[in-house]
Amino acid sequence: MSDMVEAVVVGAGVVGLAIARALSAAGVEVLIIESAADIGTGTSSRNSEVIHAGIYYPPGSLKAKLCARGRDLLYEFCEAHGVASRPLGKLIVATRSEEHAKLDAIAKQAAACGVTDLQRLSAQEAQALEPEVNCTAALLSPRTGIVDGRGLMMALLGAAEANGATLALHTRLVSVRPVNGGYALSLESAGEGFDMECKLLVNAAGLGAWDVARATQGLSTAHLPGRWLAKGCYCSVSGKSPFSRLIYPVPVPGALGIHATLDMQDQVRLGPDITWIETLDYTVPDEAVERFRAACLPYWPGLAARDIAPAYAGVRPKIHGPDAGFADFRMDGPSVHGLPGLVNLFGIESPGLTSSLAIAEAVSDLLQQ
Repeated sequence: MSDMVEAVVVGAGVVGLAIARALSAAGVEVLIIESAADIGTGTSSRNSEVIHAGIYYPPGSLKAKLCARGRDLLYEFCEAHGVASRPLGKLIVATRSEEHAKLDAIAKQAAACGVTDLQRLSAQEAQALEPEVNCTAALLSPRTGIVDGRGLMMALLGAAEANGATLALHTRLVSVRPVNGGYALSLESAGEGFDMECKLLVNAAGLGAWDVARATQGLSTAHLPGRWLAKGCYCSVSGKSPFSRLIYPVPVPGALGIHATLDMQDQVRLGPDITWIETLDYTVPDEAVERFRAACLPYWPGLAARDIAPAYAGVRPKIHGPDAGFADFRMDGPSVHGLPGLVNLFGIESPGLTSSLAIAEAVSDLLQQ
């Protein structure tokens, strides 16, 4: 491995890979370093694999802007690179008349964000689309879909490597020191340490982004947001899916509610829920099964006859705690922390997968500035 490279991207999740592709496409020599044994083993592979339409976020926020832009870029990229994706659409359903005002609020906020294709449906109209749904009213989001997350990451890596980027797995960043207008990195791989330099550095380490930032000399801790961990569990459901779309309840505080999504094999999975944790924990407790059933029965009565089993869990890298309100993506460039050629990404949770290609564009712009 060379001891000098133009740009280093820390983290080979979907966002880091998208950034590596964007930089390498612009002619930048890129090294991607990943401490794990494979790409995307963290948050990127432990989610719903949903392509969001961009309807839940405050107008003008990074999440709203990058989700809408990223949605379109993602569908285009998948079509061009043979990645499986399907714009199935989704229903957001109210099961009580008291929830109708929440549907109205979602539609109003979506329109303010430029998402104008939501359709308000009566119970009869919703059930004509999805006969097994129980609701009193619904919103149809036709641009919501699903994507093969692993296939997407492999395609992003392939595109970056075709542009000359290099991936180094089992490689941990130990420290960063500003030097010569760039950065001196101390790295560790296979138990051995080595040093290298780069001009540009992107911290896209997801759950580990705070560790990377703290290892950067000259970066004040005042520029680090707080860090909280929110676990989301998923359960699988037996039998063939009765749905051809994704089914979401109205949102709950801090989350979108336990919803029913489809994978590329048309199997239904339920989740995620939200549990605030202190340390990384990917176990799915057995009690989640009946809790998920109870949460989903109001909009899917037929679930009573299905078997449900614990599936997997993911952990969201939150920059706010359970009692706080909305928190936007954090994309800290030199104008924030004063270090040229450095971008730190914090709180890249949902809709991070949908936004990944748009985040990559924004990071490239920050580095050019």
